[in-house]
Amino acid sequence: MASIQRRSGRGRRAMSDINVVPYIDVMLVLLVIFMVTAPFVNPGVVNLPSVGGAKVQALPPVFLNIDANEQIKVNENGQTTKTMNKTQLDSFARNQAMNNPDQPMVIAADKSIRYEVVMDVMSRLKENGVKRVGLAVKGK
Repeated sequence: MASIQRRSGRGRRAMSDINVVPYIDVMLVLLVIFMVTAPFVNPGVVNLPSVGGAKVQALPPVFLNIDANEQIKVNENGQTTKTMNKTQLDSFARNQAMNNPDQPMVIAADKSIRYEVVMDVMSRLKENGVKRVGLAVKGK
């Protein structure tokens, strides 16, 4: 609240100063309270369940190499097994998804291939039931 002072002969004038000392006192008290109570608060600890005898079977990924001519070459276990076009890719992806639903497929495309060709192959894989699709990149 503004206090009103009387000066000699000039009338009333409002004082526009705010006393911030009480606010600082309150903030320091709150700071001390939080500093004292912080060590007593336990962080959320999650006890995860354990599974006994579970076997992790990591299937090796199937690499789909797209060359500069937009031909798709399938590499399984490090060896090129098939060369196919986009229409043959649909039946291959469906068979892979039915036989090994958790097996990942990785697309490795030539640098000169348009982006839409790679995205078309990726969408065809997803449409035919492949759950895990990734892109291979070259590290620097």
